[in-house]
Amino acid sequence: MGRKLNILEMGRMNVEEFKRSDKMPLVVVLDDVRSMYNVGSVFRTADAFRVSSICLCGITAQPPHPEIHKTALGAEDTVDWQHYPDTMSAVEALHTQGYYIFSIEQCEGSTMLQHLPDTISRLRSEQHIERFAIIMGNEVKGVKQEVVNASDACLEIPQFGTKHSLNVSTTAGMVIWEFAKLLIV
Repeated sequence: MGRKLNILEMGRMNVEEFKRSDKMPLVVVLDDVRSMYNVGSVFRTADAFRVSSICLCGITAQPPHPEIHKTALGAEDTVDWQHYPDTMSAVEALHTQGYYIFSIEQCEGSTMLQHLPDTISRLRSEQHIERFAIIMGNEVKGVKQEVVNASDACLEIPQFGTKHSLNVSTTAGMVIWEFAKLLIV
């Protein structure tokens, strides 16, 4: 095993370098996410993978806030974000900008996460789609049905135990990583 790297050896960007850097063509949409710790965690993951931006919708808390900062650790200052009064407004704006939108939800006909590479490959070759958005739902109710209906597709994480849901920030981390493997060149 190797020696752990110290913070200077990691060669991390500073805020200005991050702001100027190329971003992954992925937007994360938070649909009425209640927990500020979940919001902060999504910011931190979005920073780690250079996600384009985050849409904070409805009751989802906005920076600056100490509870968001506690898990974001400053990522709320690096990742671009915007607030929308409701998630449908964000969906409409993203569609206008040419984004293909996935609700992360258990739905009839959803694409299982392990099939995402084939789906993205098909969307790129057949429809020339290069920009994507993922919608994470409320901790209790998930993604609203009207938002699911307005999305282009649903993406589902297969689960094999007795529980049929994952924490929002855990889900975001898993899904963002799968997109990163496909979109970061």
